[in-house]
Amino acid sequence: MTDPVVRIHGAASEIDAAAWDSLLAAQAAPSPFMRHAYLDAMEQSDSASPQSGWAPRFLTLWRGRELMAACPMYLKGHSYGEYVFDWAWANAYQQHGLAYYPKAVVAVPFTPVPGTRLLARDAASRALLVQALVAWCKEEELSSLHLLFGADEDIEACADAGLMLRHTVQFHWKNVAPKLGTDVSSLPPEGARFALGRPGGEMAPTLGTDVSSLPPEGARFALGRPGGETSWSDFEAFLASLSHDKRKKIRQERRKVHDAGVRFRWSRGADIREADWAFFYRCYARTYREHGNPPYLKPEFFGRMAEDLPEAWLLFIAERGGKPIASSLIALSADASVAYGRYWGALERVDCLHFEACYYQPLAWCIEHGVQRFEGGAQGEHKMARALMPAKTTSAHWLAHPAFADAVERFLEREDEGIANYLDHLGERSPFRHAE
Repeated sequence: MTDPVVRIHGAASEIDAAAWDSLLAAQAAPSPFMRHAYLDAMEQSDSASPQSGWAPRFLTLWRGRELMAACPMYLKGHSYGEYVFDWAWANAYQQHGLAYYPKAVVAVPFTPVPGTRLLARDAASRALLVQALVAWCKEEELSSLHLLFGADEDIEACADAGLMLRHTVQFHWKNVAPKLGTDVSSLPPEGARFALGRPGGEMAPTLGTDVSSLPPEGARFALGRPGGETSWSDFEAFLASLSHDKRKKIRQERRKVHDAGVRFRWSRGADIREADWAFFYRCYARTYREHGNPPYLKPEFFGRMAEDLPEAWLLFIAERGGKPIASSLIALSADASVAYGRYWGALERVDCLHFEACYYQPLAWCIEHGVQRFEGGAQGEHKMARALMPAKTTSAHWLAHPAFADAVERFLEREDEGIANYLDHLGERSPFRHAE
């Protein structure tokens, strides 16, 4: 059997969309953000393009006319829009008179959502893809290669190839109601791994494991799922599983929004009107500018999403007196089992509106529609108060310079060791009810 042929593409449009999406659908952890239409819209809208510092270099492996493996790769002249922070590494290179940029990144631009990054027919093809990535980076004399927010299969292939692993934390909500007669278990398992990392070289702990928190006996639940798990019957049943102070706080926050006269409506897929997409972008752009930054994504990107990938989106719009004042955009997996909190913005200030638009409305929708998991995006310990629990995310890194590779490896080992106190802290802050 002949070896696969490696090809480098300067744009997603050079790869057949049907072949790419078919390969993606066969993966264990696909997401809408890896769809060909999503990646192509990033480029076509100039959101992720050479002009914005994201030069596409997609890598594919072919055996004859069959696409065996593929991944999105970008040459980066900066580290913005990645959410796995390596600013300290770049600064160290600069201090020693070395160039850290350009570097190669296997990632979805501006999208810190865990999932498949290395599309492959089988484990052998995935291993060949990693080897091809590293070989290409060596040929191009790049400083480094970074695979961000990979699926377990990606990380295993990278580790087998000798890449270094780094763990960060996100906060995810699971639609799992308790089994009767169980107590709360909020501490991660013994031996869990952890890591650190924030911008500017700050050392902030991040939990490196999923946490299973079971509410107490007596909570209501709904229809069963495989493995004997059950989903929440409604939002009130979910609230009943939380500790008294968390339950009280959430109800107070929701009451403030309601008493301010704010009401919500939602639209999904093709039912999202053009005017609603336009209003959403006004909110999204304003929020970025209020924080002193231009928005990463251009209006044309969302126009492409409305046209080419409408089924992946759920939009909430907050109105007061019949006038829209805020919105939040949620993405959905192909089978609608996973929801991803993505963007939000407001044109008027209302106390606690952010929590209602970004957490409580989406969680209530997820419960009503049987969504199994809601991912709240990068970072944010405040999400634990809304029952989004810590979940490990992992990236893989290769550095060409041997001395810097050794230094980074030692740094990553110290990161893993520094999390024990943080683990205890998180365990003490579980939002779920203990025996009362």
